[in-house]
Amino acid sequence: MGKEANGVSRSRFEMFSNNDEAIINKKLPKELLLRIFSFLDVVTLCRCAQVSRSWNVLALDGSNWQRIDLFDFQRDIEGRVVENISKRCGGFLRKLSLRGCQGVGDSALRTFAQNCRNIELLNLNGCTKITDSTCNSLSKFCPKLKYLELDSCTSITKPVSQSHQLEDEALKHIGAHCPELVTLNLQTCSQQITDEGLITICRGCHRLQSLCVSGCANLTDAILNALGQNCPRLRILEVARCSQLTDVGFTTLARNCHELEKMDLEECVQITDATLIQLSIHCPRLHFLILSHCELITDDGIRHLGSGPCAHNRLEVIELDNCPLITDASLEHLKTCHSLDRIELYDCQQITRAGIKRLRTHLPNIKVHAYFAPVTPPPSVGGSRQRFCRCCILL
Repeated sequence: MGKEANGVSRSRFEMFSNNDEAIINKKLPKELLLRIFSFLDVVTLCRCAQVSRSWNVLALDGSNWQRIDLFDFQRDIEGRVVENISKRCGGFLRKLSLRGCQGVGDSALRTFAQNCRNIELLNLNGCTKITDSTCNSLSKFCPKLKYLELDSCTSITKPVSQSHQLEDEALKHIGAHCPELVTLNLQTCSQQITDEGLITICRGCHRLQSLCVSGCANLTDAILNALGQNCPRLRILEVARCSQLTDVGFTTLARNCHELEKMDLEECVQITDATLIQLSIHCPRLHFLILSHCELITDDGIRHLGSGPCAHNRLEVIELDNCPLITDASLEHLKTCHSLDRIELYDCQQITRAGIKRLRTHLPNIKVHAYFAPVTPPPSVGGSRQRFCRCCILL
């Protein structure tokens, strides 16, 4: 049976072209109809499949199903739907989003991995039933995988003491068999993920450009060292709430990953100005930096950042909320950052309205998000009543 380049057999064209009397099917070649269908979304393709026998064949042809996002279509799907999609699409499927599809588990994704071996992007955000088994299947059958989203993929089918959450063993399989991986999102995946699993990812996936491990509190500087030594193309790093990371690890990272553009260091409570000094020297492309709740950061660190190569034309967003040592001096250091679009200053008690006003004279379009508690009330006339602090006055 002869095959066209698009994957539909010539005899199949002949079978329905003689029987379907619709004008459009007479006027347009089936190859052209197939090309038109390739631009349609999932919902429209399903509707077209119900028009006639010929359109059913064309609409459901695997070549039209290279990119599927079920988030806006239907999220309460069962595993068998994913299995049917995988059998229909086969090697054509490149991108699949199952975000929020909580009914999909390991068995369906194993079938999917076996049938769709050319998959490059897979979003499993919120698929709470999947475990290490899914990662093993993907690593075994999908060597071309580049983008993998596993955000919030914690098993909820068993008590915590018996939980089959994502663990280091799953990451080891991916690191060993998915060398094309570019993006990996493990945000709040599991408290069981440690340096061991992620080091395997770093050593096996040298093309890694984006890594999100926010909320994985067991990670230490070892993972930053591994990233610096193995992943020079890293552009995005999100390590919020990884409180064991220190200046030592970020120094190694900055000195080796010069393409860093976005960093989320919220609640990395051990870092100091030393980290900002290294970033200012070695990361000229940095344009988005979150330092919220990094309470050891001072004006001196911001001074180095403001004088670094990223400051004048790159830095667009910096978040400094809940950094108690930051003062108006930091705003002075940032006034030469001509691309700065937004700065967060919530609960920076030493920042004043006057300081923000001076910053706006240099950067009139900047968005400043700040909060000022009511002014501390003056002491009583007798002087015996204790003054209230700026926070207590709210109570």
